[in-house]
Amino acid sequence: MDFLDEAIITAKSGDGGSGCISFRREKYIPRGGPDGGDGGCGGDVILRASAGLNSLIAFRFQKQFRAQNGEPGRGKNRTGKDGDSVIIEVPLGTLVYDKDNNELLADLVRDGQEAIVLRGGKGGKGNQHFATPTNRAPRKAQSGFPGQQKTLKLSLKYLADVGLIGLPNTGKSTLLSRLTMARPRIDSYPFTTLVPNLGIMSLGDEMNLTLADIPGLIEGASQGRGLGHAFLKHVERTKLLLHLLDITYRPSRDLLEDFYMLSEELVKYSSSLSRRDRIVLINKIDLSSPEYRDIGEVRRALEDIGIESLAISALTGEGIEEVREAISRKFFNEPESEQ
Repeated sequence: MDFLDEAIITAKSGDGGSGCISFRREKYIPRGGPDGGDGGCGGDVILRASAGLNSLIAFRFQKQFRAQNGEPGRGKNRTGKDGDSVIIEVPLGTLVYDKDNNELLADLVRDGQEAIVLRGGKGGKGNQHFATPTNRAPRKAQSGFPGQQKTLKLSLKYLADVGLIGLPNTGKSTLLSRLTMARPRIDSYPFTTLVPNLGIMSLGDEMNLTLADIPGLIEGASQGRGLGHAFLKHVERTKLLLHLLDITYRPSRDLLEDFYMLSEELVKYSSSLSRRDRIVLINKIDLSSPEYRDIGEVRRALEDIGIESLAISALTGEGIEEVREAISRKFFNEPESEQ
């Protein structure tokens, strides 16, 4: 799957058309006055969010965008035609920056939402505007105003409701396939998932949530190790994090070593992520044995620090319904079912 979540493009709005110098030349009307029309305005550069896109891959090949110039004015007070705007479609969740000063120009989060990032130049005035009582035949008109040009940085942040995080091989992709109709590649070696995967979880009655599987998180991800540093931004908009732990992980220090390790990376990347609502899923309980960590001990340790946890097997499906119910409660404040 081709995926691109950062792109640099150059865009230019259209120049305004020049005003016209013209005089009335009609039979039986001597000394006709000025009738030069105004130039048309240049086209704008518009970015539009489209739900049909999920990557910036198109900008790998097309990096230059230019709106049409306005046409010059004409005689008989005719205004030149405005230039056509150029519309650049981007995925939902795209942030648009001025690359030169890193100013945020637009945050496009709704389907069809548009932002004019570069205005076209105004058309120049024709000579009809320069007539005075002492100069009834002005031979003067304005040139069109030039358009704007900028180098834009496009940065995609997924609009997922729930983010799946965890160290490699904790079973995030398998869980995503259990909770949604997504079918990510699943193998038994680290970094099988090379790009974020999205899936839609249906909760009935037309209530749907978007889940994002964030790959490649390891110790040092916030400093650029592994793949996760490139994708951590995709959990910044999420309302809930599902943090997967592998019951077969053998900690060398603390019982929750893998939990604290990744939690620290999230805080280093963005302090706001430390305040994100979170549920820990202790995965691979189908492999539970005395040689691995005790599930009850892990859950009690998490409870002691105020973290909700569930024991599941994404592979066999055990505990998946409880995960659905927990997610539903987080988003729709449904009461817990009696055990």
